[in-house]
Amino acid sequence: MFQSFTGNARRPRQVNLSGRSNNPFAAFPGGSPSRPAPHAANPESAVANAQRERALRQLERNRQNASRTVQRVWRGHRSRTATYKSWKSEWDTYEWKRVSHNLGVTDHEVSMTEIERLESLLRLSPAPYSTAEQCLDQLRLLVQFVGSVKRQEDVLRLVYFCRVFEQTFHALPTIATEGEWTELLKRLAIAILNALDSATSTLTHRAAVLPLLQTVSYLVELIPKRMAAIGKYYYQAMASLTKNIVVLGDSLSPDQVTRAVIALLRPITSETMTAYEAFAISYLTIPNLAGHLGQLDSLAQDINYKVLASAIEPLITPADEALLAGNTEAQYWLLSYLIFFHRHALSGQANIKTPDLGFLTAVSGLLNLTSSHLTRCLESEESSDEDSPNGPVLHSFVKDQISSLVNQSSITGLLSRIKTTHLSQKDLSNSESDATREAKILATYALNLLRVFPRRGDDIRMWLYMGSAPSGDQIPGQPGMKIPAIKYFWQASKSSQIFNIISNDSTKVLALLQLPKHGEGRVSISQEDRDQEWTIILLFFELYTFLLKVMDDEEFFSSASPFAASDNIQSSWTKESALPLKDIRDMTVFLKNLAFTLYWNLADLTSKGDTTTSTGDLRNYFTNTTQPSVVSERQEAEAKENSNDLPGVTGIPLDYFKGLVTGLLRMLHERDSRRKFLPSGHWLMTDRFDMEGFIPAVVAEEEKRHEFQDDEDDTETDLLDDETPADSHLVGNSHARQLIRLQAMRDRQQKAARGKALALIAPRLEILRNMPFFIPFATRVQIFRQFIFRDQQRRRKGYVDPESWRLSVAQSSMMNGPVNGADILARHHADIRRESVFDDAFSEFYALGDGLKEPIQISFIDQFGAMEAGIDGGGVTKEFLTSVTSQAFKTDDMESMFAENDHHLLYPHPAAVDQRKAILHEAGLSNSSSAWQEEVRDLLRRYEFLGRIIGKCLYEGILVDVNFAPFFLLKWALTGGTRSAVKESSYRANLNDLKDLDEGLYQGLVSYETRRIFSFHAVEHKTH
Repeated sequence: MFQSFTGNARRPRQVNLSGRSNNPFAAFPGGSPSRPAPHAANPESAVANAQRERALRQLERNRQNASRTVQRVWRGHRSRTATYKSWKSEWDTYEWKRVSHNLGVTDHEVSMTEIERLESLLRLSPAPYSTAEQCLDQLRLLVQFVGSVKRQEDVLRLVYFCRVFEQTFHALPTIATEGEWTELLKRLAIAILNALDSATSTLTHRAAVLPLLQTVSYLVELIPKRMAAIGKYYYQAMASLTKNIVVLGDSLSPDQVTRAVIALLRPITSETMTAYEAFAISYLTIPNLAGHLGQLDSLAQDINYKVLASAIEPLITPADEALLAGNTEAQYWLLSYLIFFHRHALSGQANIKTPDLGFLTAVSGLLNLTSSHLTRCLESEESSDEDSPNGPVLHSFVKDQISSLVNQSSITGLLSRIKTTHLSQKDLSNSESDATREAKILATYALNLLRVFPRRGDDIRMWLYMGSAPSGDQIPGQPGMKIPAIKYFWQASKSSQIFNIISNDSTKVLALLQLPKHGEGRVSISQEDRDQEWTIILLFFELYTFLLKVMDDEEFFSSASPFAASDNIQSSWTKESALPLKDIRDMTVFLKNLAFTLYWNLADLTSKGDTTTSTGDLRNYFTNTTQPSVVSERQEAEAKENSNDLPGVTGIPLDYFKGLVTGLLRMLHERDSRRKFLPSGHWLMTDRFDMEGFIPAVVAEEEKRHEFQDDEDDTETDLLDDETPADSHLVGNSHARQLIRLQAMRDRQQKAARGKALALIAPRLEILRNMPFFIPFATRVQIFRQFIFRDQQRRRKGYVDPESWRLSVAQSSMMNGPVNGADILARHHADIRRESVFDDAFSEFYALGDGLKEPIQISFIDQFGAMEAGIDGGGVTKEFLTSVTSQAFKTDDMESMFAENDHHLLYPHPAAVDQRKAILHEAGLSNSSSAWQEEVRDLLRRYEFLGRIIGKCLYEGILVDVNFAPFFLLKWALTGGTRSAVKESSYRANLNDLKDLDEGLYQGLVSYETRRIFSFHAVEHKTH
């Protein structure tokens, strides 16, 4: 009985807001597995169930849509198949009836299969079509279903129609191939090319290849323009036939393929350039064409290399680089074939005639794309087998063609290709003129040669320097006036926007060295123009650096005109290449601003890569004796190339660029130091520094450098770490020499890595080391004394005074365990005989190494062996150091370590090592004996020790009366030691150094050059 009965039999509605099921049996399974329970345990489950149901509904809709798509595609395929089948049946029926009617063939062959019927048609030698309309109708029907050539029957139909088609056109010569014919024949050609492209598959019978190939060649004669437009398909098919010519056997000969290849290139139409582009991309990228075709002469005789070069040029621009990017092998084979066609066209005059600018542009672009790989291969082949047993090897054809680019006549005559009417100072000042464009082409080509052939770099620079451009101001009746290459490229560099911006504002240099989006400041120069201008400037740096090596001071100061043509037949070419002093002043301003930024903002220029990697010079590729090491070294070299390029200057390694700028700046400063031509204070860059805090900042950077070096494992301190030419001959075993070279290479890499890291944390210090003339001399002296004082404090633990240091050593000996203070003091004390000061000093103090910086005590022994009275309070040490230097630098002894020039200036004796070896040889010692090696090493150690003595004098502030030759001081300052300037700014010898070495020889060479010039022009005058 219901106590709440109200008289209404209807059950009240229950609203469950808890999310729980009131049905105790709802938890038991038994419903549909794909449908969730109607009630969820909580609101979150309800939402999840709703989402799941929505997903199931969407999945069902997707399935229905997919089924409709599949049905639609299938219906389309079935319809097309049926249509094609009906077209084929119609085409076959018409042809069979036509042949049967003409030849009287019975109809008993109707029961044949499709292939058998088509083969029968081919065997029956059908007659041509009676009218052009019949041929056109059948052609129209054929191209509807045979375009993709997916079945063997389609290939047979193509062969049959091609045969009848050619017969019809020969029988009806009045047929016009215009209008509808043109498009249909083009579609027929594409179908034939698709069949030829699959000639090696079972789809195309080998016997069908030659007829199809002949028809394609015939179509080229009928519709040359349309065929050139489909050159991509054409040369893809030709490439497939060429690469599989051996597989095709007797069905196709190399001569037939060659004739088909050049058939498309012979007609001159508006689409000829398209055909050459396809020829370059699809065909000339095949490796070893000569191996497939037998020889390339028949192919080369019909190739217009100028048109080919013009077609290649847009393929290697940044916008279209993807067409050839990523396939280095294809790129250098294309380069090789282009050079071969050029040489074949010029026959025996290829090494005499100068290449035209279009050819240079194409070759330069391809060299730029392949320079890294080519350099690695050429360096590997020029090295011994021990040095690179598994290095990359170039094909002999590729090597011969690329090596042919380096010859004197073609390089020297590069500037002669410039149009005379374009060559004027006004035109070169215009960045958009033809003269400027030609200068960019020549500069790019020359720099790429220097990158690919680093070992021939000096030859290339010399040949470029000897070149000249014809002047636009020729005088009738006189020999052609010429402008030296140096002046030509200087004017082009000086007229560039980059030169003007950097010369006028040193704060905008960084923006020109970085990518536009990263550059600081607003510099409105496109990346392409920036690359081209930097290329011209870089080539000028290369040439002018070479010129300064062979130019003496008299020639350097002789020029008065920056762009005057050479009309003085009695003047040397070096003198004609000299620049006016005003222009050199402008050049030094540009170089100062550029070099300062390269050092001061090095962190901004290398922020994208690892700062501890070794230098990324394109000229350095490392190899090893084992394959794993070879691979890792080369991969590291490639990574260095990619990561150390200047961000805003494409293709120029940062370290190489910085070294070139620094070296040229040093050479100009040396000229100004010998004979002032620049105003006082011209070299200073004090406006870019806070000079009040400069000295403390440099000292702080030096402290950072020491902290950095303390973390390095510096265990190699022997002189033999940096291998010298003399050391390499001390070891007789070739494997041992190889190990020494590898160890030296690793040491150089580690040293370069440390140097790069230090350059980032100490820019002021790097500027002081590489370009000290940026800072006033008095400031540099103060910095030097501060460095010494800080070093003394660090080494002597705060006891700078010698006596205080000795006392601290004696007192700390008890706290340092096994270290005995008496032993330390004993090693810094020596008994020196008066008659052999240097020998005793060497035997006593050489083992100290850099410990020679600590205070030393000297006791002199007279000629009778008695100890001289006195206490060394500093005066005896000073006497000792002056005595050592005076005895070591004597030049009147047969075994003197130093020689002197005519002005009594000292330099290391160049024959000292050879004299020591001759003495050892007379004593009966062999080159491989340990005694021989020890004697030679002893001589080298003496040179090292003498350098330490000079350093000790500088360290203690002791003046010694020693006058060194200038060239030796320069070389000494820039090479050797662990803190010397980096490799790129090392010593660069020049002709003026010969004057310091042997003035008589220098004067003789100068007079010989003068007589040679007079004699040459006298003979030339007589012959004319």
